[in-house]
Amino acid sequence: MAAQVQPEFLEATYGSVSRSTRCGEKRRRALESVVHLAVELAREGREGRKIGTLFVIGDVETVLAQSRSLLLDPLHGHSEDLLQVERPEFRETVKELAQLDGAFVVRDDGTFLSAGRYIDVDVSAPDNFLPGLGTRHAAAASVSRQTSAIAVVVSQSSVVRVFSGGQVRAEIIPELFLMSKEGLFAPAADVRQMPKAGVTLAVAD
Repeated sequence: MAAQVQPEFLEATYGSVSRSTRCGEKRRRALESVVHLAVELAREGREGRKIGTLFVIGDVETVLAQSRSLLLDPLHGHSEDLLQVERPEFRETVKELAQLDGAFVVRDDGTFLSAGRYIDVDVSAPDNFLPGLGTRHAAAASVSRQTSAIAVVVSQSSVVRVFSGGQVRAEIIPELFLMSKEGLFAPAADVRQMPKAGVTLAVAD
């Protein structure tokens, strides 16, 4: 898949994901680009192995206040122009950094601000812990419930999940996405069964 993301492709493929999160226009393109990157990462892995990571988009001041750095931030001190999600060379950098523990924090305009952040999980909220899913998903549920941010999780089982308001809003299966690129699925309009994007679940309400 080409690293350069065309707006028409984003709309056709991921527009319903943005709608399912009730995403504002300012954040929409960043979310769609991050989800696109997450699908690439889930499908490709890194160095022959599957990896998981977490992207947190928007409400960055609150998110940074509710998280802490696990290591010296590898993005610190770099020009914001170099940290844009739509820059092909930076997308490759993100894929490398995804092998580290912790979350990426992304501004509404698609600028990555931090990597390797530990998200403080609200352990008193049982809804943050979803059956069969681990601490990365708990962090996504917690941060999206406690802030206005949207969280995108790449699981080590190669599934991408989008969280908003503490709930799973979309679940993307990269293998279905890959098959759809080969023309094996017809387009569908409903986000709940959107095979063109590999979206198998979205909760709009």
